[in-house]
Amino acid sequence: MAVTRLKRKDRANKATANNRVKRIKQLTYVPPIKNVDVEAIKASFEARANA
Repeated sequence: MAVTRLKRKDRANKATANNRVKRIKQLTYVPPIKNVDVEAIKASFEARANA
C-alpha cells in the first residue's frame, strides 16, 4: 500500500520543531567569558588624560 504524505503539514511540523530548537538554544546561550585586564584599561585612560 502506498502512503501519501501531507507535504504542507510536514513542512509546518518541521518548521515548528526547528523554531523550538532555535528558541531553546537562544535561551540557554551563554556568551564566552573573556579575561579582561582592568589595570591595562585604567593605564590607557591615564595615558589619554595626561596627553
